[in-house]
Amino acid sequence: MSDTPFGFGLPPEEPENGDEGKKKNPGGGGQGSGGSPADPFGFGFGDSGGENPFAAMFGSLNPNDLGAAFQQLGQMLSYEGGPVNWDMAKQIARQTVSQGTPDGTKDASVGPVERTAVEEAVRLADLWLDGATSLPSGASTAVAWSRAEWVEATLPAWQQLVDPVAERVGLAMGDVLPEEMQAMAGPLIGMMRSMGGAMFGQQIGQAVGVLAGEVVGSTDIGLPLGPAGKAALLPLNVEALGKDLGVPREEVRLYLALREAAHQRLFAHVPWLRSHLFGAVEGYARGIKVDTSKLEDVVGQFDPSHPEQLQEALQQGMFQPEDTAEQKAALARLETALALVEGWVDAVVHEAASPRLTSASALRETLRRRRATGGPAEQTFATLIGLQLRPRRLRDASRLWASLTDARGVDGRDALWEHPDMLPTATDLDDPDGFVHREQLDFSELDKMLGEAASGGGKGGKADESPEAGSAEDGGDTDGKGDDNK
Repeated sequence: MSDTPFGFGLPPEEPENGDEGKKKNPGGGGQGSGGSPADPFGFGFGDSGGENPFAAMFGSLNPNDLGAAFQQLGQMLSYEGGPVNWDMAKQIARQTVSQGTPDGTKDASVGPVERTAVEEAVRLADLWLDGATSLPSGASTAVAWSRAEWVEATLPAWQQLVDPVAERVGLAMGDVLPEEMQAMAGPLIGMMRSMGGAMFGQQIGQAVGVLAGEVVGSTDIGLPLGPAGKAALLPLNVEALGKDLGVPREEVRLYLALREAAHQRLFAHVPWLRSHLFGAVEGYARGIKVDTSKLEDVVGQFDPSHPEQLQEALQQGMFQPEDTAEQKAALARLETALALVEGWVDAVVHEAASPRLTSASALRETLRRRRATGGPAEQTFATLIGLQLRPRRLRDASRLWASLTDARGVDGRDALWEHPDMLPTATDLDDPDGFVHREQLDFSELDKMLGEAASGGGKGGKADESPEAGSAEDGGDTDGKGDDNK
């Protein structure tokens, strides 16, 4: 049975370079993910069904308990909202958080001392970043969240990410019946869609709840999951991350505050970036196809007393990306954009931290390896949307941004964020030096053309008619006599 909860087949990984050459666990598991190595978010189903919330409710019933089973089923089917039962997702996420992490750490409210420490770290991080990027501060406030507060704050973003995928699945669940039967099967179709919303709610809630036990801020997956302008850290998880690193807690907190504040600058001052990323997710979701033959088998054998059968069906590779040029382009666009975001943050934070923190390089490598070995952010992203970032792209993107800094300076590097068409492509990530060199020539030619156009504009469009006309260099005077007062 597949380890990906929605039955997605993840894109094949490309060979990774350097330290990234170590392959991930083929089952998708990561250390400290809250589940077994092959099942990082506890979504797999063993013989006991212990990790399956539906099995927990219905799996051990005897015939005398069918009344209770149908009562619970009726509660699930009473949902009449969108493709995901987000009320259920929120409830499951909070329950998962309340159970604590595998190491026994329970969630706790953030005290005033921790809040002050986070606020001061973000304030200092913003000061350091002023010299490393031309983008001004994007954090109007700094907040310290508990795990439960992280769940509450990020659910709206998860909704925007997951609803397009869930909607495709819900439509497919209603289309498995023959067309001539659909008119007579309205209640069954409605039930199937409600069940789909409940199942997505269960899975998303558990995934987000587990992720809340490990993320350190609001931007761990390179997307703005929290409210705009709020730089957030989770003190409990920051402490857990730094516990075995041999690095002072203050340095760990400050380095993570640098990353959070850098993300906030980028998303606050590149107005098209958020819609670009979320639009790429939606474009990818539109290309998902459903193996309706498998779904038809499930519907034909559906037993209302065992609704977990539908959830198990979602585990069996039922939903696959379309192998089309459009789908591949959507995937490449999203992966490249996310890699560019993470690479820019990595490069900028390293520039700001390395002269000031003795542990900057060690912390940088720790976070890179955390991402590369299937850290919680990547695994959850892959689980919920069927996509997985390729860590090799992150390192390539970081090298490209560093090369751009050397070649053009901070202002020239950050100017590329003015429009999506100016950003490097996936091909450019393979050859960062080539991109820097080629684009530098292109900009020079563009400056020359703009200068000539400005010179011509001052003479009513007759720049080429008089050899005595001024050039862009001498101010483009229009009397043909030159300008002695430059």
